[in-house]
Amino acid sequence: TFAALALPENLTRALTDAGYENATEVQARAIPPALQGRDLMVASSTGSGKTASFVIPALARILAARADAAAKPRERGVVYGPRVLVLAPTRELALQVAKAATVYGRHVQGLRVATVLGGVPYPLQIKALRGPLDILIATPGRLLDHLQTGKAVLDNVEILVLDEADRMLDMGFIDDITTI
Repeated sequence: TFAALALPENLTRALTDAGYENATEVQARAIPPALQGRDLMVASSTGSGKTASFVIPALARILAARADAAAKPRERGVVYGPRVLVLAPTRELALQVAKAATVYGRHVQGLRVATVLGGVPYPLQIKALRGPLDILIATPGRLLDHLQTGKAVLDNVEILVLDEADRMLDMGFIDDITTI
């Protein structure tokens, strides 16, 4: 069960609210080492729960970092980018990850999730990139656009997820990923 994975209560509550009680095999195997901060390469079939296997521990790490930071006030004038960066090959997958982060993080007070992808006006994305940001989900090309103009800042990224990395490489994103 998700309860057996020793997740923060507000995450297990969100999972219960969403109708999830038991972790899938990929989740049960990936979440514990991800919670420990280990690097992972996960391969599993479509529909097996891979998205939850990286979003849930990312949310847990955000909660832990917030608890640690509560004792240390942030400096004025410092730009704070996302703690978690998820790169996805397509806008559809990026939107799916954003929806999952919102569902699993529904009880995380003040959670800020932003998407940066093609087909969305730049001003809306620039507004989303301002201020504190917990999770940024992006397609490589559009993120590069924002990095080159200085609108996206990745200095505080603690977790990087290359969702469907094989597909991104097949689509020719190797140079973009290397630059990012």
